[in-house]
Amino acid sequence: MGKPQTIDEYIEGFAGQGRDVLEEVRVLAREAVPAASEAIKWGQPAWVHPSGTILFMVSGHARHANVVFTPSTREAFDADLADFATGKGSVKLPYGQPVPSDLLRRMIAFRVREHEDDGVLWM
Repeated sequence: MGKPQTIDEYIEGFAGQGRDVLEEVRVLAREAVPAASEAIKWGQPAWVHPSGTILFMVSGHARHANVVFTPSTREAFDADLADFATGKGSVKLPYGQPVPSDLLRRMIAFRVREHEDDGVLWM
């Protein structure tokens, strides 16, 4: 199969816990930002603000999923993310552990405000 054209196709490429985590993040994203559209950007699922700016992305890997925000969003939650491996704007969600839904909802809300109020675009 070629590169995924939809988020459904992307998620179908995973099995077991990987698929479960990706589905859970997708449901959470739809609830947190219903006005955002879903798209594949750089081969990965992304949620895009009605203005056209990417709000955040998710990617699946062998043992974890990454949720990627802007570095400023990730940094705003440093204290809450002490128990997670993080990158420049990413949060690693290990398979087999609960998805931190409340934390991700707060991060998504922060990212939306950051874009709408402060004009922060994607990286």
